[in-house]
Amino acid sequence: MNSITKTLIYTASAVILLIMCRNSSESLSFNLPEPLSMDEYNLARQNYNNYCAGCHGDKLEKFTDKDWMFANTPEEIEAIIKHGEESMGMPAFDIAFTDEEVKALTNFILTESQKPIAERESISPTNVSGGQGVWAETVVSDLEIPWGLEFLPNGDLLIAERGGRLLRFTSDKKLEEISGLPKIKVGGQGGLMDLQLHPDYENNGWLYISYSYFGDNNKNAGNTAIIRCRLDKNKLVDIEHLYKGVPVSTTQHHYGSRIEFDNEGYMYFAIGDRGKRSVFPQTLDNSNGKMHRLKDDGAIPSDNPFYGQAGVEQSIYSYGHRNIQGIAKHPVTGEIWTHEHGPKGGDEINISRAGKNYGWPVISYGINYNGTKFTDDTAKPGMEQPMIYYVPSIAPCGMAFVTSDRYKGWENNLLIGSLRFKYLERCVVTENDVITQERLLEGIGRVRNVRVSPDGYIYVAVETPGKILKLIPVDE
Repeated sequence: MNSITKTLIYTASAVILLIMCRNSSESLSFNLPEPLSMDEYNLARQNYNNYCAGCHGDKLEKFTDKDWMFANTPEEIEAIIKHGEESMGMPAFDIAFTDEEVKALTNFILTESQKPIAERESISPTNVSGGQGVWAETVVSDLEIPWGLEFLPNGDLLIAERGGRLLRFTSDKKLEEISGLPKIKVGGQGGLMDLQLHPDYENNGWLYISYSYFGDNNKNAGNTAIIRCRLDKNKLVDIEHLYKGVPVSTTQHHYGSRIEFDNEGYMYFAIGDRGKRSVFPQTLDNSNGKMHRLKDDGAIPSDNPFYGQAGVEQSIYSYGHRNIQGIAKHPVTGEIWTHEHGPKGGDEINISRAGKNYGWPVISYGINYNGTKFTDDTAKPGMEQPMIYYVPSIAPCGMAFVTSDRYKGWENNLLIGSLRFKYLERCVVTENDVITQERLLEGIGRVRNVRVSPDGYIYVAVETPGKILKLIPVDE
């Protein structure tokens, strides 16, 4: 197998996404394929571990007790691998893969997913380190995909699951569901996303929520929306719709989205490019591929960089983004830091600044998932350079600064989750630069979010299986 083909096996995660689960009466019915030879199996196992497990589980958890999307036979699965599915963001690989490689990949997925979980290869053991001793305590378990985390003043933890559940984990360790959410478009990367309290929550009670909404005239289309509301015990009340991203799209990926407030009380949130890189990120007449800035009531600030310009989405604060899934306020400078997903390589950490163009997709340190280039440029005049970039991609998700002194030597460090490689990254930073990076919790699972509680502890949300971890210094 040549080096290009090895590289392209990274895209197996996209392939698997297309044959992922849905609630359907049409489940796959087939006889298991003939066993692979030992060499074929070992190569398939290695490639799956290296390029697919980060998204779909070291033990193929995503395929357990699931129905299959778009395919009812192995031949149909092979056809999806070859010809792709644009709505899910998957390119075609009929040129990149030989027929034998496609068949082997299909064979491996189908065969391994039929085994009991206990008979599949185990994940790496958890390793917690980082300059001082800390250990990870599981405080909430039996979750699906925990996305948003927020701490209430009474110590309760709010958890937003991407599948559309808003939960309260109480101080006496009860998990309760909160009702009153708007209709949420759940599918692909869309669903219930981030949570953020108003900076003056104790006086005004405002809770901000991001989610994917249904288009009015096309229920297959949607985009990202922001609401604010209040909690009345376990019910959302006083719901106000602050923003709906435009236009809607039938693609099911790159919604963003995170929310953060700056020191002046302005709200920042991000919407991804919705998988339409050639259409949205570099034009200002739409919401997609942008960082947005609003007043806390949804009004447009008059000092927004494009305020008053005709034909421009005036909430835009910066543009040329691919898919921001981490936003955090620097505890010293007050600046808004972000990270965003690149394609194959090219994840970035940036500081969001008014009116700036961050280049996507004109400049990038990444390439297409199928190994081809979409640009030869990594820099151009008028386009911002990332503070740092990642090759290979770590698939960053969740972002927080350490704002307490509980962790010796970690004050003002930046924490970033990795979906792809299943670790928490600790970055030592200055006011505007990343000095060193360290991996924590290696093998813990796909890290979806990280937050620091009001009493100074670090909480980490992981998926497959979904749980919330609390990091505790060993000398406490």
